[in-house]
Amino acid sequence: MKLKKNRRVEDYMSTAVITLKEADTISAANLEMKLAEIRHIPVVDAKGHVVGIVSDRDLLRHVSRLDAKPIPIESIMTRRVRTVRATTPAADAAQMLLDHKIGCLPVVGDEEQLIGIITETDFLSIAQQALRGVDVTHSAGDR
Repeated sequence: MKLKKNRRVEDYMSTAVITLKEADTISAANLEMKLAEIRHIPVVDAKGHVVGIVSDRDLLRHVSRLDAKPIPIESIMTRRVRTVRATTPAADAAQMLLDHKIGCLPVVGDEEQLIGIITETDFLSIAQQALRGVDVTHSAGDR
Protein backbone atom coordinates (compact mmCIF):
# COMPACT_ATOMS: atom_id res chain seq x y z
CA MET A 1 0.00 0.00 0.00
CA LYS A 2 1.32 3.39 -0.91
CA LEU A 3 0.43 6.58 0.94
CA LYS A 4 -0.60 9.49 -1.20
CA LYS A 5 2.05 12.20 -1.26
CA ASN A 6 1.49 15.89 -0.68
CA ARG A 7 -1.17 15.41 1.99
CA ARG A 8 -1.91 18.58 3.90
CA VAL A 9 -3.13 19.35 7.37
CA GLU A 10 -6.56 20.20 5.91
CA ASP A 11 -6.91 16.56 4.83
CA TYR A 12 -6.85 15.34 8.44
CA MET A 13 -7.72 18.23 10.77
CA SER A 14 -10.96 18.62 12.68
CA THR A 15 -12.93 21.79 12.13
CA ALA A 16 -15.42 21.22 14.97
CA VAL A 17 -13.23 22.69 17.69
CA ILE A 18 -14.29 23.46 21.25
CA THR A 19 -12.68 26.68 22.43
CA LEU A 20 -12.37 28.68 25.63
CA LYS A 21 -11.95 32.36 26.45
CA GLU A 22 -9.27 33.55 28.87
CA ALA A 23 -11.89 34.39 31.51
CA ASP A 24 -13.42 30.88 31.43
CA THR A 25 -12.62 28.84 34.52
CA ILE A 26 -10.43 25.79 34.89
CA SER A 27 -13.55 23.98 36.15
CA ALA A 28 -15.31 24.79 32.87
CA ALA A 29 -12.30 23.56 30.89
CA ASN A 30 -12.23 20.35 32.90
CA LEU A 31 -15.93 19.75 32.27
CA GLU A 32 -15.61 20.47 28.53
CA MET A 33 -12.72 18.03 28.19
CA LYS A 34 -14.54 15.29 30.04
CA LEU A 35 -17.81 15.72 28.13
CA ALA A 36 -16.15 15.89 24.71
CA GLU A 37 -13.48 13.30 25.57
CA ILE A 38 -10.71 15.56 24.32
CA ARG A 39 -7.27 16.46 25.66
CA HIS A 40 -6.64 19.96 24.26
CA ILE A 41 -8.70 23.13 24.07
CA PRO A 42 -7.50 26.26 22.27
CA VAL A 43 -8.10 29.58 24.02
CA VAL A 44 -9.22 32.33 21.65
CA ASP A 45 -9.86 36.06 21.85
CA ALA A 46 -13.00 37.85 20.64
CA LYS A 47 -11.75 37.73 17.02
CA GLY A 48 -11.03 34.00 17.11
CA HIS A 49 -7.26 34.38 17.32
CA VAL A 50 -5.44 31.71 19.31
CA VAL A 51 -4.04 33.27 22.49
CA GLY A 52 -3.35 30.07 24.40
CA ILE A 53 -4.00 26.37 24.79
CA VAL A 54 -4.98 24.17 27.72
CA SER A 55 -4.25 20.46 27.92
CA ASP A 56 -5.52 17.75 30.21
CA ARG A 57 -2.04 17.77 31.76
CA ASP A 58 -2.42 21.45 32.62
CA LEU A 59 -5.66 20.62 34.39
CA LEU A 60 -4.14 17.65 36.22
CA ARG A 61 -1.46 19.95 37.65
CA HIS A 62 -4.22 22.17 39.07
CA VAL A 63 -6.84 19.58 40.01
CA SER A 64 -6.61 20.55 43.68
CA ARG A 65 -7.77 24.05 42.74
CA LEU A 66 -10.95 22.87 40.97
CA ASP A 67 -13.07 23.01 44.14
CA ALA A 68 -11.70 26.38 45.21
CA LYS A 69 -12.92 29.76 44.01
CA PRO A 70 -13.29 30.09 40.22
CA ILE A 71 -9.89 30.46 38.59
CA PRO A 72 -9.61 31.86 35.06
CA ILE A 73 -8.05 29.62 32.44
CA GLU A 74 -5.58 32.37 31.57
CA SER A 75 -3.71 31.58 34.79
CA ILE A 76 -2.76 28.06 33.61
CA MET A 77 -2.87 28.15 29.81
CA THR A 78 0.20 27.95 27.62
CA ARG A 79 0.56 31.27 25.85
CA ARG A 80 3.22 30.51 23.27
CA VAL A 81 1.22 28.28 20.96
CA ARG A 82 2.65 26.73 17.82
CA THR A 83 0.15 26.81 14.97
CA VAL A 84 -0.02 25.61 11.38
CA ARG A 85 -1.96 26.52 8.26
CA ALA A 86 -4.42 24.20 6.54
CA THR A 87 -2.01 24.05 3.60
CA THR A 88 0.94 22.93 5.73
CA PRO A 89 2.17 19.50 4.60
CA ALA A 90 0.85 16.90 7.06
CA ALA A 91 4.34 15.41 7.39
CA ASP A 92 5.67 18.81 8.51
CA ALA A 93 2.92 19.11 11.14
CA ALA A 94 3.71 15.61 12.44
CA GLN A 95 7.39 16.57 12.63
CA MET A 96 6.50 19.67 14.66
CA LEU A 97 4.60 17.53 17.16
CA LEU A 98 7.63 15.25 17.51
CA ASP A 99 10.25 18.02 17.62
CA HIS A 100 8.44 20.06 20.26
CA LYS A 101 6.90 17.14 22.17
CA ILE A 102 3.40 18.59 21.93
CA GLY A 103 0.08 16.88 21.39
CA CYS A 104 -1.74 19.22 19.02
CA LEU A 105 -1.48 22.10 16.62
CA PRO A 106 -4.25 24.65 16.21
CA VAL A 107 -4.83 25.40 12.54
CA VAL A 108 -5.20 29.08 11.64
CA GLY A 109 -6.49 30.86 8.56
CA ASP A 110 -5.19 33.82 6.58
CA GLU A 111 -6.15 36.30 9.31
CA GLU A 112 -4.72 34.08 12.07
CA GLN A 113 -8.20 33.00 13.20
CA LEU A 114 -8.70 29.44 14.46
CA ILE A 115 -10.16 27.18 11.76
CA GLY A 116 -9.31 23.71 13.06
CA ILE A 117 -6.99 21.48 15.06
CA ILE A 118 -4.79 18.51 14.29
CA THR A 119 -3.64 16.19 17.05
CA GLU A 120 -1.28 13.34 17.74
CA THR A 121 -4.36 11.10 17.78
CA ASP A 122 -5.08 12.07 14.16
CA PHE A 123 -1.58 10.96 13.18
CA LEU A 124 -1.85 7.74 15.19
CA SER A 125 -5.09 6.98 13.36
CA ILE A 126 -3.37 7.59 10.01
CA ALA A 127 -0.47 5.34 11.01
CA GLN A 128 -2.80 2.60 12.24
CA GLN A 129 -4.77 2.64 8.98
CA ALA A 130 -1.58 2.61 6.92
CA LEU A 131 -0.27 -0.36 8.91
CA ARG A 132 -3.52 -2.21 8.17
CA GLY A 133 -3.15 -1.44 4.47
CA VAL A 134 -6.08 0.97 4.34
CA ASP A 135 -5.90 3.77 1.74
CA VAL A 136 -5.20 6.81 3.90
CA THR A 137 -6.77 9.75 2.10
CA HIS A 138 -8.77 11.41 4.87
CA SER A 139 -9.02 10.72 8.55
CA ALA A 140 -10.01 12.80 11.54
CA GLY A 141 -9.30 11.20 14.88
CA ASP A 142 -10.74 12.13 18.25
CA ARG A 143 -9.32 15.13 19.95
